[in-house]
Amino acid sequence: MRKKRAKKRLLTPDPKFGSTTVTRFVNNLMLDGRKNTAFKVFYDAMDSISEKITDESSIQVFEKSLENVMPNVEVRSRRIGGATFQIPHPVREDRRVSLGMKWMIGFARKRNEKTMHQKLSAEIIAAYKEEGAAFKKKQDTHKMAEANKAFSHFRF
Repeated sequence: MRKKRAKKRLLTPDPKFGSTTVTRFVNNLMLDGRKNTAFKVFYDAMDSISEKITDESSIQVFEKSLENVMPNVEVRSRRIGGATFQIPHPVREDRRVSLGMKWMIGFARKRNEKTMHQKLSAEIIAAYKEEGAAFKKKQDTHKMAEANKAFSHFRF
């Protein structure tokens, strides 16, 4: 076991928007250490979003869609007296962000568009409009927590 908790590393803001959230998203999007490729995919998706949605800037659409996908509660399994219960827990802020990003990227990869930046822009726009697979995942997580609210007194 560790003697101390690992320190949080500071992320450098991305060059185009100056946002550390974008850098964190691109780090999750990246495969095989190809950060330049991941940035290119993300920026192409942002350009595509700005063409489709003209009333807001693409970075505002991205942040709103990420906010729409981040869960507030989740269920965790806990074994009590031979039975396993799904117990609802509030989600820490940094975990909310990482879950939202991972869901959005994962469901974007499963979409049917041709290129990754098209898939990503379509998933971001769907999340912005409160639809799509990532938003449905959040809704399902909240429904499961609501259904198991009776076991919340087992919280540790």
